[in-house]
Amino acid sequence: MPTITFHKNGQTHVGEVQENTNLVVRAGIKQFPFPYLTYGCGMGKCAKCACRVLEGAEHLPAANWKEKKQLGERLDQGWRLACQLWINQDIVLEQAEIQEVQ
Repeated sequence: MPTITFHKNGQTHVGEVQENTNLVVRAGIKQFPFPYLTYGCGMGKCAKCACRVLEGAEHLPAANWKEKKQLGERLDQGWRLACQLWINQDIVLEQAEIQEVQ
């Protein structure tokens, strides 16, 4: 089972999820990392779930068109949309407040 390490507001939250887990779906049904992950639409349109991947990016698929549209140059800095990621390997994520990301 993949381990998710999630950094936000100076705190670290760690938990395991089943393989092929989407963190926004899990947050929506009040499982890890709820209530820590900020998210909105869950469809790649609002970018509220943007996270910087600190470790494990090599296990993720390439960014899709929604991520490219919403994140632009931030993709090169390791940012991804959590709603577009299905986690199969250990990953370390950091989420800044919305104001910091934009």
